[in-house]
Amino acid sequence: MALSTTFLLLPLSLVLLLTTLSQATTPGLILTLVNHCPFTVWPAIQQNGGHVELQNGGFALNTNTHRSFAAPSTHWSGRVWARTWCTHTNNKFTCATGDCGGKLECRGAGTVPPVTLAQFSLHHGHADFSSYGVSLVDGFNVPLTITPHEGKGQCPVVGCKADLIATCPAKLQVRAHTGHVVGCKSGCAAFGTDELCCRGHYNSAQTCRASSYSQFFKHACPATTTYAHDSPSLMRECSAPRELKIIFCH
Repeated sequence: MALSTTFLLLPLSLVLLLTTLSQATTPGLILTLVNHCPFTVWPAIQQNGGHVELQNGGFALNTNTHRSFAAPSTHWSGRVWARTWCTHTNNKFTCATGDCGGKLECRGAGTVPPVTLAQFSLHHGHADFSSYGVSLVDGFNVPLTITPHEGKGQCPVVGCKADLIATCPAKLQVRAHTGHVVGCKSGCAAFGTDELCCRGHYNSAQTCRASSYSQFFKHACPATTTYAHDSPSLMRECSAPRELKIIFCH
């Protein structure tokens, strides 16, 4: 009996199911945020201008839990970071690091350094590239890595696994009201000079140079950007990954 005749003899419900499965498309890109820190973090997500807001810009993520959600199906760019040691009292939400204007849901608001930043540009180029990288230009507050899954081409794990809170130079330390160190500033944030901030005369690839402070970050975490004109090749391109996993702590 011909295959087409056999197919016609199948129950209508099964025919409809097979037709639906044959037309199904591969699920889109998934973003997964994982908290392996021994404390709650409050991930924040800020989109670049003109791009859609994701997950209302922020939420709480308990230790050893994760949240997965669909990325936009078209081009999107923005950044993700962890807020730490947050409190919500008397209708006021504040964080010792990464605060975004005293809001649980950042809704497009930026952050106060120091923070470890995950940066993304999704769905671009001729091969559905997702570019990603980790920046310590604005300092450090938690270890953070980005792991792509099922992508094509060069798709390395990047980021900073080291806990720089423990080794942060005294001049760069940020302390909570309890006295313990919660963040490590960049040289720019700590001293504000044009040279360290790559401003004015120093705002070019020729004049903006690594400092002893950026070298502290680079030595511990070489697969990160540590000053404004650091190597642009540190943003990795991965073609059509199935998932990008952002992991806080290890």
